[in-house]
Amino acid sequence: MISHGKEIAVFNGNANPQLAKDICSSLFITPGNCSISHFADGECSVSVYEPVRGKDVFIVQPTCNPVNDNLMELLIMIDAMRRASAGRITAVIPYFGYARQDRKAKSRDPISAKLVANLITVAGADRVLTMDLHAAQIQGFFDIPVDNLLGSHLFVRHFQKMFGKGNEEVMVVSPDVGSTARARAFAMKLGVNMAIVDKRRERANQSEVMNIIGNVEGKICILLDDIVDTAGSLCGAAKALKDVGGAKEIFACVTHGVLSGPALQRVEESSIEHLLLLDTIPYPADKPLLQKISYISAAPVFAEAIRRIYEEVSIANIFD
Repeated sequence: MISHGKEIAVFNGNANPQLAKDICSSLFITPGNCSISHFADGECSVSVYEPVRGKDVFIVQPTCNPVNDNLMELLIMIDAMRRASAGRITAVIPYFGYARQDRKAKSRDPISAKLVANLITVAGADRVLTMDLHAAQIQGFFDIPVDNLLGSHLFVRHFQKMFGKGNEEVMVVSPDVGSTARARAFAMKLGVNMAIVDKRRERANQSEVMNIIGNVEGKICILLDDIVDTAGSLCGAAKALKDVGGAKEIFACVTHGVLSGPALQRVEESSIEHLLLLDTIPYPADKPLLQKISYISAAPVFAEAIRRIYEEVSIANIFD
């Protein structure tokens, strides 16, 4: 029973319309009627073709490539809904772009993640729903509630079917020290041990693997990460596990498949047997799907979170 009596409406931008359609299908509703177009000079134009006054509005729009275009679409859609008197506006951002710019790495650096958080808030969003933020503390950049969903439980189900729970031949591997907490929680759910690839990053999108913490010899390794961009770190970690650690097989699972630049070629040529991704970001439309890559839908998770937000009940136990 919906306590506040509002109607629900789910709209989407151009970033990932299939995910939005799948979310609506899981909720048994029809996607909101709107269109996003661009003027000759590149400016974004949003038209909403149905009333949203007093409705609980959810806008599904990951800020993936082209990042700035998709971000502007999201901001303008939020503004359009606010000016149309929407009752509450939730920005559903499956992949939060600029999340890796969450601190000053050197003098005079911007903190772009904070700036984007301010823009979304000022545009008129009342709440943000996202998945696997690169840095969990980004939730504190917002002055509105943020629900950060976890994608790892979808991978847990997949690998439990493959290898079972508590398989001593399986190890979860964190590709860097920064992902240790995420990998530890994942390993606990699978009931297996964990290893860490210790690396030193020389410059952006390049890294040098230094050491492997843990014995992976003869093991089936599952690399877990939140983002695969150019795939340098992931493939480098896989190479180290094979060449240095003597791992038997290597699988990888990543929430957000950015897959920019040489990523696909690197994955194809790497020691990774299979790369599992969530569909928070669509696969590059101009590239054939590699046999090594497959997707799991995150739509049911987002749909359940949206349902709970709409019904104003807790989503804290959504993964119990």
